[in-house]
Amino acid sequence: MPGANPRKGHSEETFVDIGAGEPDRLERLWAPYRMAYIARRSEDPFLEAPQGSDEEGLIIARGKTVYALLNLFPYNAGHLMVVPYRKESELENLTEEESHELMTFAQIAVRVLKRVSQPEAINVGLNLGRASGGSVGDHLHLHVVPRWPGDSNFMTVLDGTKVLPQLLQDTRRVLAEGWREIEEEDSRA
Repeated sequence: MPGANPRKGHSEETFVDIGAGEPDRLERLWAPYRMAYIARRSEDPFLEAPQGSDEEGLIIARGKTVYALLNLFPYNAGHLMVVPYRKESELENLTEEESHELMTFAQIAVRVLKRVSQPEAINVGLNLGRASGGSVGDHLHLHVVPRWPGDSNFMTVLDGTKVLPQLLQDTRRVLAEGWREIEEEDSRA
């Protein structure tokens, strides 16, 4: 929904993303000044996200048993998660098909991030249970987080604010395009 912007000649758009993620102590400073960003909390984000469009749910790719989506509260631009459609909290209870596709999606996610974002490193991991730091403990999800030197700067440490260079919708679009390219390359190989 377009809104007024004090800068003449610039339009402001408002996005309401339903995506998944757990709020933390950090504020996010979305660098593109032309957009307003509003996030609403979901009762069950991992079940709700795939019900809508890819854009609404911040979904990058869909498989048969899992999907990849952006974290609504990212540590860094490009922070995505791989999630089974089926609600399951225990890694050992995933089916063989879910386990295989979860790891396949994690591998593709790493390839996409390396191609699109060129991070110096990538963290991949699961937080199983609330005591592990997991924010949505009743629905297993695998984090894939691109990392760069200095990605935790003074604003994060002193002010509790994370500066992100790109809006989630823009990041989703770029990563989804990269994902499709890799899938096309793999299908030709």
